[in-house]
Amino acid sequence: MNQEFLDKLVQTLGKDTVIVEPAEVEPWLTDWRGVYKGGAQAVVRPASTRQVADCLRLCNEYRVPVVPRGGNTGLCGGATPDASPANVVLSLDRMNSIRSIDTIANTLVADAGCILGNLRRAAQDAGRMLPLSLAAEDSSQIGGNIATNAGGVNVVRYGMARELVLGIEAVLPNGDIFNGLQTLRKDNTGYDLKQLFIGSEGTLGVVTGVALKLYPSAQVRSVVLAAVNSPRQALELLRLVYGACGARLQAFEFFTDECLSLVLAQVEGMQQPFDERHGGYVLIELADTADEAALQALLEDVIGRALEQGLCQDAAVSASLAQLQALWRLREEISEAQRADGPHLKHDISLPIERIPEFIETAERRLRTVSPDCRLFIFGHFGDGNLHYNVSRPEGADKGWAKEWEGRIADTVFAEVAEYGGSISAEHGIGQLKRHAFHHHKDSMQIRLMLQIKQIFDPNSIMNPGKLL
Repeated sequence: MNQEFLDKLVQTLGKDTVIVEPAEVEPWLTDWRGVYKGGAQAVVRPASTRQVADCLRLCNEYRVPVVPRGGNTGLCGGATPDASPANVVLSLDRMNSIRSIDTIANTLVADAGCILGNLRRAAQDAGRMLPLSLAAEDSSQIGGNIATNAGGVNVVRYGMARELVLGIEAVLPNGDIFNGLQTLRKDNTGYDLKQLFIGSEGTLGVVTGVALKLYPSAQVRSVVLAAVNSPRQALELLRLVYGACGARLQAFEFFTDECLSLVLAQVEGMQQPFDERHGGYVLIELADTADEAALQALLEDVIGRALEQGLCQDAAVSASLAQLQALWRLREEISEAQRADGPHLKHDISLPIERIPEFIETAERRLRTVSPDCRLFIFGHFGDGNLHYNVSRPEGADKGWAKEWEGRIADTVFAEVAEYGGSISAEHGIGQLKRHAFHHHKDSMQIRLMLQIKQIFDPNSIMNPGKLL
């Protein structure tokens, strides 16, 4: 602990902004899964961009490492400090104001500490939609979503967080403020520097504000849960649905029967969707701005054709909002069911969409040579090629299995991903979980360029040490 630094920090920002008591700092040192725990001499909770700048300027002057923290919903330990007691955890939770909503330009400008779900509801109240949507949206903060380039369930229609960002305000490690909070749709004046902050995981600076695109409110929604016998059949169903429904296709989610069994066992109030069990399930959502009857008829028609063509074995179409939400819960509760079951080895990967079924087959064969009795829980966003390929301990094994086997299992999965030209991180980022694999699998020239960019932005290497680079 550097007392001179702490005294200046408190003097500059105020006692209400800086937490130094060890018992009060302690809750900020662990990720939500309880996998990572670090150290810190202080937690700083600024209320303005100016206070963020003052904090970073002091940290840079004293070479104090800074760990930006959003809603603490990440799965890779990217917002959890390392073991150094010198760290300062920087939380933007007090910066939670919506600065503007424009329903002509269709933009929303907000502080980085705003909860994603609150932004989605504010857009809805204004008659618009913010399409970024994920299971943790009522806890995650938009700054963290941007820093990790979050994905979610609507990527097939609207793209990743990167595609939704018009402008960014950020503070550099030396305290300079990057004033890029524009809402322009077109700006062809050189390098698009805001893109460097998106997906940078807090290693280049701290995002303090964001300007986002809004879309027409697609309140008319229709959902079907289709039972399939294999991932290959699920992709044939995707081909049919996308061709028939086009831009109305908002989500195309796949999960295996093992995932369904886990949800039924671990989550209260869940009901089996079909009389018989099947190899897998696809949750399809269509959305539009008007004519609920027409949308429902379109979905029923395409599913009817799918049943006739043998592209699914059974289907349950939502007839009410309650049924729609119940069908979505079967997919959304998988992560919580895994948490209740015990430690799972999570692999957030992306693949060429047409090769997903083949990968699932060959990856399992490869894994069985390493751990014959491990349990596989596979689900994800089939429409955009993103699989959550999760591995858990064999039946009856101790919960310590995950920690013991983590390295061997990850190496096996990532090696197979590389064979297919995929990515070891689709939407969760690198953090500290995948740092070694990132440097092993990423092209060496790209790593070199990233390091050079890091040196320009953060020459003293104070930003989020031990993450990404």
